[in-house]
Amino acid sequence: MALSTQPYKGARDFYPEDKRLQKYIFGKLRETVERWGYEEYDAPILEPLDLYLAKTGDEIVNEQTYAFEDRGGRKVAIRPEMTPTVSRMVAARRQELAYPLRWYSIPNLWRYERPQHGRLREHWQLNVDMFGVDRLEADMELIQIADAIMRNFGARRSMFKIRLNNRRFVDYVLQKVLQFDHVQSYSVAKLIDRMHKMERDTFVTQLDALCTPSQREGGTVERLLKILSAQRISSLPEELQSHETVRELQVALERLHDLGLIHVEFDPTLMRGFDYYTGLVFEVFDTHPDNNRSLFGGGRYDGLVGLFGVEPVPTVGFGMGDVTLGDFLKVHELLPTLHPETRVYAALIGNVAKDAQRVIQDLRKEGVNVAVDISGRSIDKQFKTADKKGIPYVLVIGEQELSSEQFTLKDLRTGNEEKHSIERIATIVQDHRHADDEL
Repeated sequence: MALSTQPYKGARDFYPEDKRLQKYIFGKLRETVERWGYEEYDAPILEPLDLYLAKTGDEIVNEQTYAFEDRGGRKVAIRPEMTPTVSRMVAARRQELAYPLRWYSIPNLWRYERPQHGRLREHWQLNVDMFGVDRLEADMELIQIADAIMRNFGARRSMFKIRLNNRRFVDYVLQKVLQFDHVQSYSVAKLIDRMHKMERDTFVTQLDALCTPSQREGGTVERLLKILSAQRISSLPEELQSHETVRELQVALERLHDLGLIHVEFDPTLMRGFDYYTGLVFEVFDTHPDNNRSLFGGGRYDGLVGLFGVEPVPTVGFGMGDVTLGDFLKVHELLPTLHPETRVYAALIGNVAKDAQRVIQDLRKEGVNVAVDISGRSIDKQFKTADKKGIPYVLVIGEQELSSEQFTLKDLRTGNEEKHSIERIATIVQDHRHADDEL
């Protein structure tokens, strides 16, 4: 039986044109976050399973993690996210590091879940984190960076919204205002996190089932629904508007709006799925009707570093997956035309491979990427290969060209064909490359 040519379900092959797109996206991500002073780190793709059992969330650990026992009997997992890993790394050098830390990574992650639009089992994710600052300015910086990334890809602010909430506000509502016990609060929070993925009647039924008879009779369900329906802070019940967590939200919104981020809005239903969030949380949503969904998000998680037996470090960060970002760029037509890295295809005529090396090396020394056809095929077939690969120029090298030191350069995009010295050809190709890069 022949082996399948398909990749593992939920994963992708990256042919050169796919890798070119990934390089473009990663380049934009790195360019943006490094402009804000963030440094890149990385870590092993395998971690002890215990790392995720602590705070990641039952659904991810029990249902989505690729976990197994290695040959030494250790329970390990292919990382489903990066936050526990970076927290481990910070804890390992807690006393040596200079705070605030501004770190980022673009790791390969795996989750065992049903592949669907915008979600695969394997993906890459930009992670941006600041360690060591407990002030609101840190949360605002991460939200500004999220906005700056979208803008750097050419997105207008009308193309996306940033929704903001506070996990401490949610905890206050559930535990103090509505008097849910700890178990109920946890279950209701998880239900709220899924509410936009179900019918309203289903949500209300499940919420009602989590309440005690006295809570149902006391109108707990109706009170919570009213809070969750508030589209702005002023729509919350008056007794909530003066709470410190709500004031923090109000200040954050006002400051972000003053900075021009008027597309940031309050959303009391925003939870984020991970158990480690402790303060402000945010998500970026696509406003396009064909892709109206959450793109990425993050928030404050002050307690994760402390799980490793060291003094806790205040932390805020976010993760942005490459699949949802790619969908956003496609639906908004923000992807540029990407050109092959190879700019010149050297087509050899006759037995000149040895003597042509000097010419080709001169071009490469000038920074021109050159591929040489060493197949010995006809010149027509060499031209067809260059055209199929999308390489813009063909350089013809034969005995006559080597003797005269004047070489034919054909622009396959325009059909224009000229003879020049190698020095002049290098200049032409480089000038056109810079023009292409600016398009």
